[in-house]
Amino acid sequence: MKKSNLKTILALSALCTGLLLSSTYASAKSDKNCTGLPDHLALKTALDAAVMSETSGLDFDMWATVVNRDGVVCAVAFSGQDRGSQWPGSRVISAQKSNTANAFSLDGLSLSTANLFSAIQPGGSLYGLNSSNPVNTKIAYKGPSKKYGMPNDPMVGKKVGGVNTFGGGLGLYNADYKIIGGLGVSGDTSCADHMIAWRTRANLTLDYLSTVGGVNSDTERPDNIIYDVTPNPSGGTGTSAGGFGHSTCLNTGDQTLLPAVR
Repeated sequence: MKKSNLKTILALSALCTGLLLSSTYASAKSDKNCTGLPDHLALKTALDAAVMSETSGLDFDMWATVVNRDGVVCAVAFSGQDRGSQWPGSRVISAQKSNTANAFSLDGLSLSTANLFSAIQPGGSLYGLNSSNPVNTKIAYKGPSKKYGMPNDPMVGKKVGGVNTFGGGLGLYNADYKIIGGLGVSGDTSCADHMIAWRTRANLTLDYLSTVGGVNSDTERPDNIIYDVTPNPSGGTGTSAGGFGHSTCLNTGDQTLLPAVR
C-alpha cells in the first residue's frame, strides 16, 4: 500500500474516532443539562419561603432535591440554620421523591408521589413499583457530609435513582406545559412534605399544569394529594376509593388552600 493511501486511511480513522468521542461527550453533557431548572440558591429560597408559609405537620425543617428529565440531580438544599436542623435521612428521601415524580410523569399526565401511595399497596394497581428503581447508594451517601445540601452536594450531576411513594414529590412543568424534571421534599409528615413541595414548586413557577391531566378530579390541582382512604375491615392499610389516595397525617392541613396551578 502506498504511504499516501495509508496516511489517508489513518486520517479518516482518527476523524471517525474523534467524531465518536465528540458525540459521546455531547450525549454525556446533555444528560446533565439543568437548563430551566433551579440552581441551589433558587431552590433554597423557594423552599425556605414554602416552609415559612405552610402550617401543617410538625413544623420541621426540610430537605429538597431537583432532578432533570434524565434523573440527574441538579440541586440539593435544606431549610433551617444548618444541615443538623432536619432529619438526616430526609436528604436521600427527597432525592428519591424527585426521581419518582419525574420518572412516572409525562407531558400529559402528572403523578405526584402522594398519588402513588395506595396504588403500590398489596392488591394495588402498581404493587411492586417500590422495588423497580433502587437508589444508587454509592451516589446517595458519597461524602464528605459537610457538602450535603450545598451547591457542590455529591449527588449533583449524578443519577441517584430510587422510588418513594408517599407525599412530597412533584413533576416540574415549564411555561410550555412540558415536564422538565422533578422536585422532592422531605423532613416532616408525608402530608406536610406534599404541601411544602407544592408551595416550593409554585415559588419556582414550575407548575404549569392547567392543560396537563392528573388523577385528582380538581382540575386546578391535577396532581394534588387525595384523601379518600377509608379503614380496611380486614386490617392493614386502608382502601382508596379511587385507587390513588393517601392516608391522612397528624395535623394534615387543608390541601384545597394550596395555590392553583398555572
